[in-house]
Amino acid sequence: MPKQRPADSAAPQIQLIPAPADGAVDAADETVDLLLDTGRSPGEVLVLTTGEQHPWAAHELSFGEDSYWAQHDAADDVFYADIRATRATGRPVVIVALNGGDDEGIAQALAGALARASVLLIVCGDPARINGLLGASA
Repeated sequence: MPKQRPADSAAPQIQLIPAPADGAVDAADETVDLLLDTGRSPGEVLVLTTGEQHPWAAHELSFGEDSYWAQHDAADDVFYADIRATRATGRPVVIVALNGGDDEGIAQALAGALARASVLLIVCGDPARINGLLGASA
């Protein structure tokens, strides 16, 4: 069972979105759309993948690292990165697509993603696996 944080803690809320590994990126994209539709600013959202890069990140990286990270630093749009990209700083909402990776690496990555999220951490993947991994990283 995950460790409970004190109720008065400023810990982010955690939401789980059930999705198979091969559908986790699609689930993350749908979640981004819902957040934007309900008024969340694009610059408040960071999307992280645990397997292959999100197609947006792969496309933007084709123009070079400097251009890619300049978009991150501008913080005026949703940013997509590999979960191991330590340069990707926190935002109010962090979405993690569990689209690959081993349990140990993902557990560490989820702990890092939780630290990056100031308001909300949304994890798209297998709920049983997510609960087990969040418990292991807490």
